[in-house]
Amino acid sequence: MSCLTISQIFFFTILFISAHAALFEIRNQCSYTVWAAASPGGGTRLDPFQSWTINVPAGTVMARIWGRTNCNFDGSGRGGCETGDCGGLLQCQGWGAPPNTLAEFALNQFQNLDFYDMSLVDGFNIPMAFGPTSGGCHNIQCTADIIGECPDVLRAPGGCNNPCTVFQTNEYCCTQGPGSCNATDFSRFFKMRCPDAYSYPQDDPSSTFTCPGGADYRVVFCPTGSPHLKMVGSQSQEE
Repeated sequence: MSCLTISQIFFFTILFISAHAALFEIRNQCSYTVWAAASPGGGTRLDPFQSWTINVPAGTVMARIWGRTNCNFDGSGRGGCETGDCGGLLQCQGWGAPPNTLAEFALNQFQNLDFYDMSLVDGFNIPMAFGPTSGGCHNIQCTADIIGECPDVLRAPGGCNNPCTVFQTNEYCCTQGPGSCNATDFSRFFKMRCPDAYSYPQDDPSSTFTCPGGADYRVVFCPTGSPHLKMVGSQSQEE
């Protein structure tokens, strides 16, 4: 049997990687511009009804996708956003600043399952839907008017903070490990409106979902049925 050439090995390696990468479509159905962000993945501007597609390698852990609002970036991709800002960079290299609605996932983990969730632990800024595009797995939505109904103490420009961001105590942040905190009136505010989303850090049983590895995913900002509030402020376009 003949040996594979280097070019053949390279071809099959690329084929293996592409076959096992998950495709994430990120779609903006809001009536306003959203600066999509992904870690890993970077970021881009999405005007209404535009979309952005990224490939995420199998085995990726602790990944997030979110939207940023009221951003202003210069030609070098530096600037800032009112919500979800990631170090003043258009191309995110880390997490976003609260408040921001999060799609979180880890691919091809235990028993080759994908684990995914929607989290309001960093607060809420944009209505969102998130889930696999095939396989019959669960799709998560958070479409309530959380900004309009946000308790006064949690209100923030462009969004609604989670109480951990505001108070920084174990009661709300669960900093002392598993079992160190429970649901509160504030977490119940989020859970009643978005029952499938994380409302506080240890809200695992009703908020983590799985799908067989190999699925593709879609994130939608302002899915059908969500409030389409017009954002105000700077909407400058990056070069």
